[in-house]
Amino acid sequence: MNRVTADSNVFISALRFGGKPLTLLKLAQDGYVDLALTDDILAEVLRVLAGPKFRWTPERLQESATFLRSITSHVFPTEALSVITADPTDDHILECAVAANSEVIVSGDKHLLGLGSFRGIEIVTVSEFLRPISRPVRWSR
Repeated sequence: MNRVTADSNVFISALRFGGKPLTLLKLAQDGYVDLALTDDILAEVLRVLAGPKFRWTPERLQESATFLRSITSHVFPTEALSVITADPTDDHILECAVAANSEVIVSGDKHLLGLGSFRGIEIVTVSEFLRPISRPVRWSR
């Protein structure tokens, strides 16, 4: 099973728009990938969804947090990294991946993708990760 760390934007896109990012979450939910999550990544996801762009209600945020916790492995980073100087919050993704011993980081972030890899952890887009899968899943409640 692949150990994967996803960027907060992947989680946000999955929850808000569905498509390929949601396919990744469904793979985690079904046990095909081991998706790592830290408190920092979850907090960023919820902060963005609560913010002025999306304005999610507290109830919807709680439901989403519960869902994400149920399909991910909670990771506690032990190393503080300072790699992405242009956007230091991206370092939380790298910290999660290192702590989780992830094989892959899935991201749409140009700073992370620009690295190509970090400490042997490949950094790819959702599409690259899902290449063998032909159809994205739609979010439904």
